[in-house]
This record gives sequence, structure tokens and C-alpha cells, in this order.
Amino acid sequence: MKIMVYNTQHCLNYITRQIDFELIAGIIKDYGADIVGLNEIRNVGVQEDYQDQAKILAELAGYDYHYFAQAIKFSGVNPYGNALLSKNPIVQAQTILVPDPPRQYDGYYETRCLLKAKLDNGLTVNVIHFGLNPDEQENAVKTIMDNLENEKCILMGDFNVSPDNPVLAPIRARLKDTADLFKQPLLSFPSDKPKVKIDYIFVSHDIEVIDADIPAIIGADHRPHMAEVRMPFTVNQV
Repeated sequence: MKIMVYNTQHCLNYITRQIDFELIAGIIKDYGADIVGLNEIRNVGVQEDYQDQAKILAELAGYDYHYFAQAIKFSGVNPYGNALLSKNPIVQAQTILVPDPPRQYDGYYETRCLLKAKLDNGLTVNVIHFGLNPDEQENAVKTIMDNLENEKCILMGDFNVSPDNPVLAPIRARLKDTADLFKQPLLSFPSDKPKVKIDYIFVSHDIEVIDADIPAIIGADHRPHMAEVRMPFTVNQV
């Protein structure tokens, strides 16, 4: 099974600075991922450029199933959040809001959410986008830990922290980082000249990681993070 996580910056072409569904969908389709976690996705709003982006990408890239998880409505009318594209049926999906902390830093705050979905193959997929401030990030980790499965589980997204950040310790204690299979250190942001790795794919210990990569693709402002995994056998598969 192939997995991709991609912060698309609402499908904005990093070079032209225009929304470019064909570009983003083409990158997704070329990799052939079975499931794709997306960050910074818009849905239908009052402004003309707020469209059902998850549906548009699903149709262009050839995915039968999709789900949008709203984290916030900008100006109270324009939905924004995470999304999931899947070639497997989505049996159940929910949007879990990350609690907003009291504002103790000068940085930008924004309500975030965890997308949690169960697929028909028994896999649980979690897609998250961390905030920029340490208190937001701590709340995101707590929300994840409160909703995490121990088996057949994937967690992915833009975490806005580097791999050595101690806030990730609880997640690392429960899940494997697919980046451990990188042949060399790889960075994900910004896509033209990346300086940091802030995008992740974690899997439960029963899932075998075969390969992982962050290819040098300039599409959105992030590079996509990809992994190939092998799911554990179940009784009906033997």
C-alpha cells in the first residue's frame, strides 16, 4: 500500500501563485498512492475560490472516496481544514477539533483538527495539521494520543515541528516514523529550497514500512511525503 501526505496550501501553485488543481492532482496521480492525507484544503464557501477541493482532486486523480474535515471557517463563511482521498471505501469518518489553548505567545493562532477515518480494510487513518505555537502543538499531540489506535493505524500530516522536537515523544513511543527508512536526511519545506522537515507519516508497529521518500517536487509550498507499507494479514486474508 502506498501512502502520501501533502500540504497543498489550498492547491496553490508555488511558482505561479495561482490555484492549480491539475498540477496538484497530477503529482498525486503520478505516485499512485492508495490513500492521501491533505492539509490546508478549502471547501465550498462564500468566496468564489472556496470550492470543494477534496472532491475536485479526487475526481482529477482517480479516487472514488474522499472526506473533508473542517477545522475553521475563515471570516465565518469559508471552510478550511484537512482532507483524505482513498481508493478504499471510507466506512466511518469524523472531525475532531484540537482544543484552542489560552493565548500565551505572540505568534499566529488558528483552530486545528484531527481527521480520523476507518477504511473497509480495517485501517484507521489520521490526518492532522499542527499549529505554530508550542501550546497548540501540545494540544494537538494530546488530541492524537486520546484518539490513536494501537493496530492498523496511520498518522500523517504537517506537524510544524522538526524531528528532534520533544513534543513528538509520545507519538514516537506508540508509532514508527517511516522517515527512518530515508537513505539520507530529507527536508520538506519550502519546496524549492527546503530548510526543514515538518511533514510526517507514522504507522503502528504491526505495519511493515518498505520504503519512504520526500521527492524533490515543486508543486505546492511543501514537498509531498510518501511511504510504501505492507499491511498485516488478517484471518480472512490467509
